Amino acid sequence: MAEGTFVQEEEMRKYWLIFGLLLLTGMLSGCEQAEVQGEDHSPRLFGATYMTRNNPYFDVLHEALEETVEGNGDILISRDPCQDQEKQNAQILEMIEEGIEVLFLNPVDWEKVRPALEACRKAGVVVINIDTVVKDTDYVVSIVETDNYLAGVLCAQEMMKQVDSAKIVIIGNPIQTSIVNRVQGFLDTIEGNDDYQVVYTGVGAGEFEVSAETMADFLKKRIDFNVVLGGNDPSALGVLAALQQYRREEGVLIYGIDGSPDFKGMLKLGYVSGTSAQSPKTIGEVAAETAYDYLNGQTVEAYISIEPYMITRENLADYEVNSWQ
Repeated sequence: MAEGTFVQEEEMRKYWLIFGLLLLTGMLSGCEQAEVQGEDHSPRLFGATYMTRNNPYFDVLHEALEETVEGNGDILISRDPCQDQEKQNAQILEMIEEGIEVLFLNPVDWEKVRPALEACRKAGVVVINIDTVVKDTDYVVSIVETDNYLAGVLCAQEMMKQVDSAKIVIIGNPIQTSIVNRVQGFLDTIEGNDDYQVVYTGVGAGEFEVSAETMADFLKKRIDFNVVLGGNDPSALGVLAALQQYRREEGVLIYGIDGSPDFKGMLKLGYVSGTSAQSPKTIGEVAAETAYDYLNGQTVEAYISIEPYMITRENLADYEVNSWQ
């Protein structure tokens, strides 16, 4: 073998030896870095509870929360109390035992949720109150909701554009502050105008079936009316179902609050009159961002209000009928 060839081979062996050592060092360093990152970014546990999952609105809200939480490498668990506050309180205690650091809370009853709030404070759990406000707001870090009072105002203003006088039925829910505030906004807007009178107020629990039963019971009273305000879209659609069952829908304006795909579908067909729309996706995104800001030591707003907007037959073409905002 020529001497030059031998020297070249020796140099190549040294090159590959050095390259291999560098590669091994880099791999070890990378493993150490990954371990450190793993320690710094161990998944945190978040909890979410909604008054019911029998409303697609909360599915969209949950998906928005989940996308942000999981995008940060953390875990979100949830519970459905099915409109039972005692059950919700018990489920929150279970999530505390499981080790949640943050709770996204949509209460069934704005007052009776207090024991769960007290338990969260004792355990050091951060509470972000979403969609409907609790009574004891000093237990929560931040409230994120639609301006529900304005949502009711918008429905009243739209009704007053459509009819010069009205006998009004309201299907509300006294234990849910979001609906209470919507109704109050509506009532304050028509206050002092004798052409617009509320002839009946019923409880619909914010659900289709309950609202349909409440409206059916009202129809048996044979009281004259021409406008119905549902506390949310499921309530308004329950009203529609009862009116159709009794063939009383002719000449009745029906207003909801949510902007749900189901309601917009009925609006397109001409069966309902309008909905004051909100965005569960935006509420979920803002709530999750607020939670992370707080965990990262930033100052967060105690109350965050998101403005609603009115969807009617006249502007329905500007919105996606088959999806939420």
